[in-house]
Amino acid sequence: MSQVVTRIAPSPTGYMHIGTARTALFNWLYARGRGGKFLLRIEDTDRERSTPEATDAILRGMEWLGLDYDGEAVSQFERADRHAEVAHHLLSEGKAYKCFSTQAEIQEFRDAARAEGRSTLFQSPWRDADPNTHPDAPYVVRIKSPETGVTVIQDQVQGDVTIKNDQLDDMVLLRSDGTPVYMLAVVVDDYDMGITHVIRGDDHLNNAARQMMIYNAMGWALPVYAHLPLILGEDGKKLSKRHGATSVEDYQTMGYPAAGMRNYLARLGWSHGDDEFFTDEQSKEWFDFCGINKSAARFDFKKLQNLSGQHIAAADDAALLQEILAYREKSDMAHLADEVAAGLGRALYCVKDRAKTFGELLDKARFILVQRPLEIEEKAQNQLNSVSHSILETLTPQLHNVSWSREALEALVNQVAEAHEVGFGKVAGPLRAALAGQSVTPSVIDMMLVLGRDESVARLNDAKAQCHD
Repeated sequence: MSQVVTRIAPSPTGYMHIGTARTALFNWLYARGRGGKFLLRIEDTDRERSTPEATDAILRGMEWLGLDYDGEAVSQFERADRHAEVAHHLLSEGKAYKCFSTQAEIQEFRDAARAEGRSTLFQSPWRDADPNTHPDAPYVVRIKSPETGVTVIQDQVQGDVTIKNDQLDDMVLLRSDGTPVYMLAVVVDDYDMGITHVIRGDDHLNNAARQMMIYNAMGWALPVYAHLPLILGEDGKKLSKRHGATSVEDYQTMGYPAAGMRNYLARLGWSHGDDEFFTDEQSKEWFDFCGINKSAARFDFKKLQNLSGQHIAAADDAALLQEILAYREKSDMAHLADEVAAGLGRALYCVKDRAKTFGELLDKARFILVQRPLEIEEKAQNQLNSVSHSILETLTPQLHNVSWSREALEALVNQVAEAHEVGFGKVAGPLRAALAGQSVTPSVIDMMLVLGRDESVARLNDAKAQCHD
């Protein structure tokens, strides 16, 4: 079997939609899981709506999602001459023809057909006209569609889809100004790029029958088709801005990890048994068309958050730190000094569990991000009273000499609690207030280990001065 080659071909007319991201992911998984190539084509033929900013957004979205593609991105617009060349070849072969019908004549045909109850598909009087009768006037180039029989789209997701050929019109290939239409450009680009598998949304399913006419007319082998169902919102309607974020970059700004997003998008319309959480390597190995659902998938924020939390917890700390720093930059948060970023890296082991987003993780890691003197929230301030002062007075000096390990610190805190005839929790409360300025934090032992001896002692001394009756 020849090497698998897939592609994603977004139009740069706006942000990168979450549906485009899932299509890109499925193409990436299918190719990468089979040692194949995954290509990127920017379908920028709509010059009025295509913008460099939208192209940049596509590239950023692909980069954030970790969907690496082979070679350089291809511009469809820059290949217009090649597209026109194919149309002219079909013209010379008698498989396409010049149509001189005006828009008014086409409308007149359709109005008459509608009045008589006939099909309104335009039937050009120029299809079999003698070239000697051609006027010196503007024309479009149309492909000759098959007039009888059926076209069968053998789709890997939808099954065989049969379309009667009398429902297919003689599609325009070149406009009257000589520019190629999108439908022609797609086929020529896919053929020239060696695309073996066309995996795309099922809103393109009807296009397949018309595009197959070009493949057949050129004698080119058809690609394998797989048309994916749409993504719906939780209310069962087509996913749109009213459901919340639909742009890929919005999810980065919301603090979801890329691995969690890939996992969730893979599960959005595809399944592998009962598996919910899986790695990239597993999804590349498992992904196949047979696991894709025929029915539309519904976007579920709770499932996304759950999977994201699992990926944050399972992530390598060094890689996780880099992604968090990128998230902060994307969200226009203040740049972290190197020593603070290093502290955050040390803290990850005790703050990454049960954080569903990077925002939640940073809230838990606030103790390492703030600087002395700490601003102590009201609930934590209530922990700093005369009893707390006595406890901190006893504990602080002993921290200068204790071995800075979990076992030694736990033993010391327990000793101080026993000496004051209180439970561990009575000591932990003022320690939380002193070390973090908050009442909800990671364990006090973890915070001391992350902060280190000097910073921990300094914060406890600050807190002693704030204790009140």
